[in-house]
Amino acid sequence: MNNLAELILERADRRASARFGDVDHTMSLGEAVALARRATGQLQSAGIGVGHCAALIGETSTSYLLAWMTLQLAGVEAALINPSLPDELLASMVADLNVDAVIWCERPPSKQLAPTSVHLDASKLSRGFFCIDDKPLPLEDESLAGTSRGSEDVSGYMHTSGTTGKPKFCTQSHRYFLELGRFIADSMALSCADTVFAPLPMFHINPMGYGVVGGLTGGADVLATRRFSASGFWKTVKDNGVTVAFLHSPPVAVLNRATDANDAAGHRLRAVFLADEEFLNKFAVPMGFSGYGSTEAAGLCHIWPWRLGDRCKHPEGMSRFGGAPRRDVEWDLTEDGEILVRAQRPHILSSGYRTASGTADLTDENGWFHTGDLGRRDEHGHLVFIERKADSIRVKGEYVPIAFVEEAFAAIAEVEELALWRRDSDLVDQEPILYVVAPNDIPDGKIREVSQSLPRFMRPAAVVRVDALPRNEGVGKINRRLLETLEPLEVVELNRQG
Repeated sequence: MNNLAELILERADRRASARFGDVDHTMSLGEAVALARRATGQLQSAGIGVGHCAALIGETSTSYLLAWMTLQLAGVEAALINPSLPDELLASMVADLNVDAVIWCERPPSKQLAPTSVHLDASKLSRGFFCIDDKPLPLEDESLAGTSRGSEDVSGYMHTSGTTGKPKFCTQSHRYFLELGRFIADSMALSCADTVFAPLPMFHINPMGYGVVGGLTGGADVLATRRFSASGFWKTVKDNGVTVAFLHSPPVAVLNRATDANDAAGHRLRAVFLADEEFLNKFAVPMGFSGYGSTEAAGLCHIWPWRLGDRCKHPEGMSRFGGAPRRDVEWDLTEDGEILVRAQRPHILSSGYRTASGTADLTDENGWFHTGDLGRRDEHGHLVFIERKADSIRVKGEYVPIAFVEEAFAAIAEVEELALWRRDSDLVDQEPILYVVAPNDIPDGKIREVSQSLPRFMRPAAVVRVDALPRNEGVGKINRRLLETLEPLEVVELNRQG
């Protein structure tokens, strides 16, 4: 196969009865493809076709998945974007893509977002049509131009989490997704006997690349959900006969804390990606898989199977054991332990960072991608992931864009300097903490006001007033890791709910 359109059509021909979509509104894969084929004609009537770029913004739903499928069949590059980001940040990000269309699935985005582009409402796509201003688009003949796309052509874009600045868009080819899907399907033995459940937001590589593309590659039923819910997870798994689930470390930790064996009793799960020892033992899951990768680094470039009863001797834990590399990827470590990844042929990794001026290469002159992660080799030569090399704050699986949040609070006149850092939390991985230098008491009223304008995962849990911010000599950059060692002059807890 050369592209995702061919994969989608072939799987629908082979197993039209496979279930597909959001667990609250599933349909057969044959029905889904029929709706997506029809919708390609509506894209044509809106002037959107092969080689164009569309920003797809929304929570996971059957309509969202149909919109992604329609874009692949039409040969339109699909940029999958986090809908919870502030409008100002979204507008800046989308400007880098120069999109031809904005497709939304729940609430219409701000008019500031790509105002010269076509804006399409996909919320009714599961009923068969795109809308503009609540009116269905006219139909033209379906266009399956996506089947003519080459394997090195762009399938779409996913953005980084923006740990210290504006998120960057990673360019992903059809080969990137096809090889990733095959790697997942082969490694986890996905087949038509499986029901795959990907309960995380689709703008991440895990649910889209592993769950949807991997599930389609293996011929499995593919199910998703609007948002992850620990209280509803096991009921959903049991009600839908789920056999394979794609999770991540934060939801696994939440399920370990918030649910028990009685909640899981009667499940049919045979394999869970990124399960740990506690999860496998507590919920009697026969197999777990750990791995290592990123949106840039081939989606997933290492994987390792664990059986119920296995014990991980690495201090980093089971979920941080990358294991063995893919056949088309090689890896190495720098002297200071940074993980390097290199593909055996073009476009297995992300094809580069998309910017307003073009696509910037993400590899060095020798083809190595410097991941920014620290790792080590175990005694067998397998990869163990340690931690991010760069400063980062992670809340409920989302990286907080530090520079963006700091800029939001910088307008408060009573604050002379500020820096965002973190503290550990049992509920949400980490909590953002705002450190400020101010001549008087913390202006907590104004800080709360600004905080309310931010998405919940970006809001500081506390404000700490200090004498001065620690800076590195020479460049004067704030040394965030020293912030928590400072003696506080004042601390205000903002009663942030996880």
